[in-house]
Amino acid sequence: MLYQTKNPHGGDIYGGKVLLDFSANTNPLGTPPGVLKAVQDVLTQLHRYPDPYCRSLVHAISEHEGVPEEYILCGSGAAELIYSYCQAVKPVCALELAPTFSEYALGLEMVGCKVDRYALSQEMEFAVDRELLKYVADTKPDVLFLCNPNNPTGKTVDRGLMTEILELCTRQGILLFVDECFLDLCENGESLKPHLTGNPNLFLLKAFTKSYGMAGLRLGYCLCSDSALLHRMSQTVQPWNISTPAQAAGIAALKEREFLQRSKALIREERGWLKNELEKAGLPVCDSEANYLLFLGPGFLSEKLREKGISIRDCSNYHGLGRGWYRIAVRTHEENAVLIDGIRSAIRED
Repeated sequence: MLYQTKNPHGGDIYGGKVLLDFSANTNPLGTPPGVLKAVQDVLTQLHRYPDPYCRSLVHAISEHEGVPEEYILCGSGAAELIYSYCQAVKPVCALELAPTFSEYALGLEMVGCKVDRYALSQEMEFAVDRELLKYVADTKPDVLFLCNPNNPTGKTVDRGLMTEILELCTRQGILLFVDECFLDLCENGESLKPHLTGNPNLFLLKAFTKSYGMAGLRLGYCLCSDSALLHRMSQTVQPWNISTPAQAAGIAALKEREFLQRSKALIREERGWLKNELEKAGLPVCDSEANYLLFLGPGFLSEKLREKGISIRDCSNYHGLGRGWYRIAVRTHEENAVLIDGIRSAIRED
């Protein structure tokens, strides 16, 4: 748990009165009923230790992703896998985007790694461009961290460009860490998993948190053909890091294909509506392919909304952003309408 440390993320609804949480990008439809039932069904097994090898869960992931079981390592949330990756690799220098998810740098700094950042352009709505290739070739980091789609921008990397990045990293002996945790909720994003075999430098991060509304259970996994790396990562955590309810929930979640399709359809429709309403309110919004939107607003907005019981993600602590940048999750239409009304009211009150 956090102790005498400021929480750098969204989703903290426990320290005050929050009626609607738009600060955490989880599935707007919540947790699938099949997952809830699977958790309930294993409650009588809580007196036993969980399977330290996650055998059934790994088998289910293997079938779902179409990769060998030996390519899979599970973790207590994607965040644990980020930290265990950094501890197992111990790079001297790493490159990440700015802005991007903060846990990469935090995990790297814990092992004494120097973190360099490739600044994305606001004029290009923070899209990853081909100049990144030159930057990587010139700086030659030990490892490159990419988030696809990026957090907090919601931008996916062009498929051809991503392939070129992988080929460049392979040629230069650079490790490539790609966070695909939001990819399953995107319309057009493509996973790099077909490239795993023959590319042991490629590491893909996945999670159940966003797609299946399982943030409270803490369950993630990674895909990599470097078995030696996965072994070193497994040695950085305790052997029972995935609880019995989490393992059961993961197996059940992978069967929820229709739920995932309904979620994507809702997100696509509501994301467009939210973007349109924010722009009508005079707020610049970045195009997004994910279940969240990044926009620029008045510096007081998050505090004013909090007074109304609405939490949004203040992005001023992201490298490459500043005061006035916010990220909001895409939720149901009823919830989104309350948010827009709250934003308009906050702006009028100023």
